[in-house]
Amino acid sequence: MTSNILLKSFKTPYNTAPFSKIKNENFLPAFKQAIDDAKAEIDVIVNNKDIPTFKNTIEALEFSGEQLDRISSIFFNLNSAETNDTIQKIAQEVSPLLSEFSNDITLNEALFKRIKAVYDSKNSLNLTTEQQTLLDKKYKSFSRNGANLSDDKKSKLREIDKELSKLKLKFGENILAETNKFEILITNEAELSGLPEGAIEAAKQLAESKEKDGWLFTLDYPSYIPFVTYADNRALRKKLTLAAGSKGFNNDALDNQDIVLKIVKLRFERANLLGYKTHAHFVLEERMAKTPENVLEFSNELLEKAKPAAKREFENLQNFAKELDGISQLEKWDGSYYSEKLKQKLFNLDDELLKPYFKLENVINGAFTVANKLFDLHFEEITEIDKYHEDVLTYKVTNTKGEFIAIFYADFFPRAGKRNGAWMTSFKPQSIKNGENDRPHISIVCNFTKPTKSKPSLLTFNEVTTLFHEFGHALHGMLANTTYPSLSGTSVFWDFVELPSQVMENWCYEKEALEIFAKHYETGEVIPMNLVEKIKESATFLQGMQTLRQLSFGLLDMSWHAGESPETIKNVKALELKAFENTSLYPETPETCMSTSFSHIFQGGYSSGYYSYKWAEVLDADAFEYFKETGIFNKETATKFKNNVLSQGGTDDPMVLYKRFRGKEPQPEALLKRAGLI
Repeated sequence: MTSNILLKSFKTPYNTAPFSKIKNENFLPAFKQAIDDAKAEIDVIVNNKDIPTFKNTIEALEFSGEQLDRISSIFFNLNSAETNDTIQKIAQEVSPLLSEFSNDITLNEALFKRIKAVYDSKNSLNLTTEQQTLLDKKYKSFSRNGANLSDDKKSKLREIDKELSKLKLKFGENILAETNKFEILITNEAELSGLPEGAIEAAKQLAESKEKDGWLFTLDYPSYIPFVTYADNRALRKKLTLAAGSKGFNNDALDNQDIVLKIVKLRFERANLLGYKTHAHFVLEERMAKTPENVLEFSNELLEKAKPAAKREFENLQNFAKELDGISQLEKWDGSYYSEKLKQKLFNLDDELLKPYFKLENVINGAFTVANKLFDLHFEEITEIDKYHEDVLTYKVTNTKGEFIAIFYADFFPRAGKRNGAWMTSFKPQSIKNGENDRPHISIVCNFTKPTKSKPSLLTFNEVTTLFHEFGHALHGMLANTTYPSLSGTSVFWDFVELPSQVMENWCYEKEALEIFAKHYETGEVIPMNLVEKIKESATFLQGMQTLRQLSFGLLDMSWHAGESPETIKNVKALELKAFENTSLYPETPETCMSTSFSHIFQGGYSSGYYSYKWAEVLDADAFEYFKETGIFNKETATKFKNNVLSQGGTDDPMVLYKRFRGKEPQPEALLKRAGLI
């Protein structure tokens, strides 16, 4: 058993994951052994005859199961970024085991008794703020997960958690399979009309790789987005849009409707079991927003301000489509296409005009330079560490004194084993143990356009902001400087986690930052300032519609998780239509359903938390206002942000951390002003 690579200490540079040596068959036995080892560590805590103290109980629990955590992070990151049938099968086996183990801990009465003893005496313990936060978090993780329940209710909770872990995995597998199976092969060149040269070349390359003649388009973002944005062929745009919108909604083997209903019912049942009215009440107790009522009030207030602008914008867009092409009714497959055309007309700004200035390598180096100017970080590409795929780039991160800060992985291109979208994750958290600051291994994963035979990877402006967004999360992880791993980096309240990511997007609109990295890939010419001005002007373009769209997703999430008993919900689509009543602009399409592919809330961790994107936008607009007042590269402001937000993780209440940085609570006016809504 001990010959398993995953169970030994990795004798690798910077203790990085030895990807090339890990085989799929290593995972299951390693998980089982690591679970047994972690259980033994728990037994040591429980069987300790000494009086429970912060050190022998809370701290000991915090640092238990480190090997299991490490294996889990490697495995589940691969399941998102480089999966295959074998890994998916292992995930189905492992998830219930991990769920069971988690419940073994939180439902362990003897362990909870020790934690409660420390918690009850906390006022006499003279703890630091971080220690108090950890103690509160540990106590709540037990009380909020069933430690105070009777035995029969504990058994019920175990069943629910096991089932939920399986359902979430299945939901995600179905979406990946749906994405991978759909393709449009175009053999008539006339049907490519309107498409940018780069998109055509990429489609040709994709067709060749699958030994097909013609041009192949898929639901992967770098293929899908240019098609629905530029293709003149309305019927094909419709076909692609409906395919993307109906993932998991085709009444076949990959259908997610029943899975959605089951997940929602189980979450509601679980919340009731723990004494909460709904799943949203349970989740939001540990968020800045606190209650579903506050979320709905916040969302409806923004909705009220954004809706008149959104309706005006939609009407303008519809009139424009009518004038241009005689379209009497704007449909969902027309939105991106005519928005892009109108943007070009109003601002003379075309994404294709901008792309040559955003070569991927330049944008990466630009993000690194911005991080260096703000936070004194230096990024050096290294080759001596393992990767899980040849596309992955690996960097060593140091500070101005040359001290090691983090390992950074960057994975930018789509492939069959990788889910759509963009995300940041970690292969190893930061913590301080026995006086040693153990530094983190952070990764960002995106799906950008691959280089072709004739062109490097050129990003749309939207992809540039996506890269900066994920890089903001990465900085939160890399600059972590806390004692305890469960409070480190992005381990913060969910409606605070998007602040570092969203605030970084702001630099993409600033002349001083763009001059660093927006250089023509052939001539090296810096992006002309008239284009920079147009980027800034166009930042508020259709912001009312965009705000409405984001709010609609948050309100859909709340409809699923904050409403009355899900027993009354019989039809996924019917609930969705009701949730979208106040936010829909386009005519309804019976073939599509958002919920059945809403991975954020049914596979990821955003259930009852999707509102947090907008919530964090209020924080980020307010925070960046401060940078603009003092200078976007002002070292003093950046250091305050680093010391009070980025390095602090979840060691204190987020509003306390924010006020230490900003000197006051955030005001929504900055967001409304930035969006051009006031």
